[in-house]
Amino acid sequence: MAVFSLLFHLPQPFLPHKPNTKRLSIKPPTHRTRARFHASNDYRLSWQNELKRSDGPLPKEKLEDEDFFRATIDRRAVDNVRMLIVDAVQHAKAGHPGMAPGMAEVGYLLYRHVMRYNPKNPRWFNRDRFVLSAGHGCLLQYVCLHLAGFESVQLEDLKQLCKLGSCTPGHPENILTAGVEVTTGPLGQGVANAVGLALAEAHLAARFNKPDAILVDHRTYCIMGDGCAMEGISNEAASLAAHWKLNELTLIYDDNHNTIDGDTKICFSENISARFEALGWNTITVENIHEDMESFMVAIRSAHNETRRPTFIKARSSLPPTFCLSVLRQIVKTLIGRLSGKEGTYKAHHGTFEEDDVRRMRGKVKWEDREPFHVIPMVYREMQKRAEHGENLLEQKWKSALRHYQAMYPQEAEDFNILLHVDASRGYSEKCLNELAKALPGLIGGSADLASSNKVYLKGYDDFQLPETPQGRNIRYGVREHAMAGISNGTALHGSGLIPFAATFLTFSDYMKNSMRLSALSHAGVLYILTHDSIGLGEDGPTHQPVEQLAGLRAIPRLLVFRPADGNETAGAYKVAISNRDVPSVIALSRQKVAANLEGTSISGVEKGGYIISDNSGNELPEIILIGTGSELCLCEGSAETLRREGRRVRVVSLVCWRLFDGQPREYREFVLPPKVPKRVSVEAGSPIGWREYVGDGGVVHGVRDFGASGACLDTFKKFGFTEENVARIARSLLEE
Repeated sequence: MAVFSLLFHLPQPFLPHKPNTKRLSIKPPTHRTRARFHASNDYRLSWQNELKRSDGPLPKEKLEDEDFFRATIDRRAVDNVRMLIVDAVQHAKAGHPGMAPGMAEVGYLLYRHVMRYNPKNPRWFNRDRFVLSAGHGCLLQYVCLHLAGFESVQLEDLKQLCKLGSCTPGHPENILTAGVEVTTGPLGQGVANAVGLALAEAHLAARFNKPDAILVDHRTYCIMGDGCAMEGISNEAASLAAHWKLNELTLIYDDNHNTIDGDTKICFSENISARFEALGWNTITVENIHEDMESFMVAIRSAHNETRRPTFIKARSSLPPTFCLSVLRQIVKTLIGRLSGKEGTYKAHHGTFEEDDVRRMRGKVKWEDREPFHVIPMVYREMQKRAEHGENLLEQKWKSALRHYQAMYPQEAEDFNILLHVDASRGYSEKCLNELAKALPGLIGGSADLASSNKVYLKGYDDFQLPETPQGRNIRYGVREHAMAGISNGTALHGSGLIPFAATFLTFSDYMKNSMRLSALSHAGVLYILTHDSIGLGEDGPTHQPVEQLAGLRAIPRLLVFRPADGNETAGAYKVAISNRDVPSVIALSRQKVAANLEGTSISGVEKGGYIISDNSGNELPEIILIGTGSELCLCEGSAETLRREGRRVRVVSLVCWRLFDGQPREYREFVLPPKVPKRVSVEAGSPIGWREYVGDGGVVHGVRDFGASGACLDTFKKFGFTEENVARIARSLLEE
């Protein structure tokens, strides 16, 4: 079956828009570079006046020491970052003011000295990616985006923090704010997203980079907190990152020792660095993050020099001299709510500051007579240097490398361009998926240790394993459903055209529901292939037989949930899912065998979500409508044939995707389900919740109102009344009322 010809045609490839360039290693600026950078006397004088304000008169020899001058500028810029955070929280009377000021040094250094980006083109391909897994610290990212020159966050936007309709919501959202790569909220999700981003980079680098032409070479940075460390998804994802040797990934741990309920000692006492080291990470502790920012840069350079492991950087505060180092490794953390009266306590996590506290903070950094939201003009210039470096040097070099690549490797260049610009029952699914893999170079994914059961293995393609086969398109997730979904989100949002699929049993979708919800919220086009979709699973019993899962998934906004009945509808579901790259899709598939092509089903019908598959009513309205999905659609059709032989006018409707059907014009929906036909029966071997909307008050919802049972498929179906005879009996009873 030529599935691809039935699905869609790819557009002609074209050149990427404003991509980036090959990495430049981070090294301390040379004296020649510094001299060129500080050539403007006005520039030096402006900073000298600002530093005099904060530090008092500085000796001439200090001002002529470029290392000291540079470090002092950075420290003053960090003061500005902190005060913008404080001002935004006070103005909004909302937000989370603790983590952001505590990590101000890290945020500033990443955007000023480390990451490669172009604020004028936030989506360029080879940019470094930044993920804030501790999403409650969103103000740190918003302030840095503003100072770096991203148009998406102006000063006015900082003033609109958490306000309805603003682009500065209470947790970062990628669809609202350019420069935000992924939507994080539930803690730990960003760690998995970052692993997905790093996976995409490693995979594409292996597929396209040549010794004389580097197209894919960027890094992923992620900030996580204590809450992220507690959530199991972070450990699942970190385990895979180490196994896959994702050395371009750097995870920065804000070890501030506080959560909402109090000091973490009430519930959390493990050695996180030791955990990551045991997983196989390169681990570094930065002991003096607030007073010695260069120590963080040393850690970053160490991360960049690592070639086989991801890097875990644990950020701590300065070391009180009265304690020995062995004790401090257990008790000294970054300071949540830095500079405030709540400093170092859980009370700084959320809420605002008292006005007296704000005055004291302003006094500590010599900010007393400045208006709220003040930005030192030279801070803008500092950040502008980094932006110009990305726009005028790095991006141009990358475009030159791309032209060379196209000349030397035209076929690979065409495949690369296609990837960047395609916006575009389990047995039948296996055929569809493998045909799609041939036509879609971006299709990549795997199963949570159920590839053979889910039938999602891409035949003829390697496993994704480093260093042996990072170009492989089959991902072995092991028994890690939650991390699989979170990693898939990161891969989908990498912006490189990769189309990730994630597979497991439908009942195990509960393990990854939060990540699936974020797929929809983030507009991440992940394809979820969830097999063993009902009590028809049989012998494995009620622990593995989904009942309420379909209802829960259908309730998630934007998520397309398909339950195809046969090969036609399975192909149709894949067509819609692959064509819609900004929404995730679930394809729920049966374990038991179903008809290859049930008469009346169609690929095109799936696009409308619901359609008529048979009707013997002629020019009259039907007496009764039987509505089914998945393997139960054939029960509806068999029952309808029985009733028709008894002289009844019966319509059978496939409601394969509720959300697509609900989105059709009213005229179409009423054509399929005429309001003048109140006698309707829905047949689905799952929870009845939600079906009343389609059968109406006069209809019957035939579903499963308890957990399943262990037994052979047909025996289980018979026990719960899913037979042609019982469906026909229910319909007769309704007709006789």
